[in-house]
Amino acid sequence: MSKTLTRLHRLRQLHKSSCIRGLSAFAPNFRLSPVENFGFIKTNLNLPTVRNFSDEAPTSSEEEPAVKPEEIVITEKYESLHIMTIGINRPTKRNSVNEATAEKLKTAFMEFEKDDNMYCAVFHGLGGNFCAGYDLEELAELEENLANKVAEMLMDQGPMGPTKMVISKPLIAAIDGYCVAGGLELALMCDLRIAEENSKLGFLNRRFGVPLIDGGTVRLPELIGLSRALDLILTGRLVDPKEACDWGLVNRVVATGTAFGQAFNMAKEIVKFPQECLRCDRDSAYHATFSAKDIDSALEYESENAAKVLTTEAILGAKKFMAGLGRGGKFNVNQVNESTAWQKELEEMKNKDK
Repeated sequence: MSKTLTRLHRLRQLHKSSCIRGLSAFAPNFRLSPVENFGFIKTNLNLPTVRNFSDEAPTSSEEEPAVKPEEIVITEKYESLHIMTIGINRPTKRNSVNEATAEKLKTAFMEFEKDDNMYCAVFHGLGGNFCAGYDLEELAELEENLANKVAEMLMDQGPMGPTKMVISKPLIAAIDGYCVAGGLELALMCDLRIAEENSKLGFLNRRFGVPLIDGGTVRLPELIGLSRALDLILTGRLVDPKEACDWGLVNRVVATGTAFGQAFNMAKEIVKFPQECLRCDRDSAYHATFSAKDIDSALEYESENAAKVLTTEAILGAKKFMAGLGRGGKFNVNQVNESTAWQKELEEMKNKDK
């Protein structure tokens, strides 16, 4: 018994040492387990996951079990909320996109576009990164048939999958970890971008001579201006989220681990609005930015595009305003759910008492 007490006393001293304090700083759940059979001391570190950024590919010892082909892109529909989520699921590759992933992404976005019950989509990456671009390992293996393969991809779509699709509904990118090269091009195809405070954005493909062929040179200058776009395109440097937000490259900077939740909450706000009018204005903004020859043609398109909703949603909205909804800048114009049976009965009882 005395030997046991002596060992426990030594454990307490060890726990107070700088070594253990250092572990406790990184692992709040660090605990010393009881001594078993008066032998070796077992510990449970339970170290929290820490995202370390590196330009090197993960080594084989770091890799987790391979994801099944059908799970490389995960989609989920929230029918009652009219929101769809689309996630890249290749965490051991930092969600880099290969040919199979690109095809799955394209299919997912086509499904979103065709589903009339889905009003907004949240695009994200699983496992701590948004997307690290195209899978260069697969690209390196295509050396013998590279020209034919690239030509095939470009004729059908961009190498990243959905970047050349015309989407008529809002997309929100939830960015965490690496969002670089083709991954940044995927983010640029979205309407809004919410980035975590420790995420990394840039065109790291500059180092390897891989060109931007998924809309990066088209969308980026329109978003942040030619000068700043060339800063990123020519230097290939990483830009931190704060600078990216100042430039307009991202719309919100949020705490680490909250990008998806914040993006989903934003989607919930967007789907509350009259959707025909919202999509009409979104379409006019894109037309003025990328398609209109001059301001006159842009204004003409806007007028023609808006005319179709003036006789529908606009009239309903005007009636709500006249009824007192939305006064003072309030957002209380959404339709109130129909009263349940007990609420109707309670209301009838109140009316009888009167």
